[in-house]
Amino acid sequence: MIELDSPGEVRKSEELNNLNLSFYLKKKLGSSKTPLVISQFKKGFSNLTYSIIWDKNEYVLRKPPFGTNIKSGHDMRREYNVLSNLSKYYNKVPKAYFFEDDKNIIGSSFYVMQRLNGIILRPNTPESLMPDKKDISKLSKNFIKTLTELHALQYKKMGLDDLGKGVGYGMRQIVGWSERYKNSKTDDIKEMNSLMSWLINNLPKQNKSSLIHNDYKYDNVVLDKDNISKIVGVLDWEMSTIGDPLFDLGTTLGYWVQSNDHPMLRKISLSSTTAEGNPSRLTLIDIYEKYSKVKVNNPVFYYAYGLFKICVIVQQIYYRFKKGYTDDKRFSNLIDIVKICSLVARRSIEKNKIDDLF
Repeated sequence: MIELDSPGEVRKSEELNNLNLSFYLKKKLGSSKTPLVISQFKKGFSNLTYSIIWDKNEYVLRKPPFGTNIKSGHDMRREYNVLSNLSKYYNKVPKAYFFEDDKNIIGSSFYVMQRLNGIILRPNTPESLMPDKKDISKLSKNFIKTLTELHALQYKKMGLDDLGKGVGYGMRQIVGWSERYKNSKTDDIKEMNSLMSWLINNLPKQNKSSLIHNDYKYDNVVLDKDNISKIVGVLDWEMSTIGDPLFDLGTTLGYWVQSNDHPMLRKISLSSTTAEGNPSRLTLIDIYEKYSKVKVNNPVFYYAYGLFKICVIVQQIYYRFKKGYTDDKRFSNLIDIVKICSLVARRSIEKNKIDDLF
């Protein structure tokens, strides 16, 4: 039986101030007949997500990770504003209730939003709990169709036109992620050095600008518990912006690990996409082209970019662990992800294809 996504005990060193938060919620939501209950969704590696139960109603609280100085990806006000505007026009996002910038309450800014109940296919979801082949096949199509829906949204009408500059997005991404990598570098990985140069020198012409999610993968969508192939919500909008939608697709391709990929890539399990019924990366592009009516002319570039971005995101988290900003043991071997993803990206470039690389 497939399980609903559920929170658990709060990790040590990531606890919230229960007393301060209780006083705050009383002001915002009124008194509660029962004490505040806090638990934590533990699967993510970036912003911290908690379940809070107040007066028998469940909400979700989002805050930056402890000890971070990566500002743009952890701007709670920005993420809150995206959800506030987007939820008025699009029904596949949680409603955002309120944002708080007073760091005296729980030590950082945070916001509180609606809890979307459903199923999330996490990395390392046991095969026995995965949907069957037929449902996975339907889900994968709906997954990409939903991405094209997001790219077609009228972001200016939604008041999101100041979310990003749009034009010149690709160059800013390559330069920006390269700088972030250099600032958080811990190991000398030759594939990363060559990747940065190749991406700059092979940047495609921008197709158009649209609202992009920037971290679109299976474990950021909520599935209907009664219809596993139906997507009821898209989560984690912390990296969303206005930019080239094909770069958004590239990020998804980067996370899309196949059953015939390098054993190390399968082992690190970036997403639960190796289950039978999931299409290949090339087929994924075909599905995107069908629903978006946009031709993807350079899939190798977008796949390599997706892997490169994942490398840098993981490198930044590993850097925080090495610096002692977090003692979460899950972070201790993250450098292996950087090594294998950069290796796969180089292999894709050398073979000029995105499937059957090993």
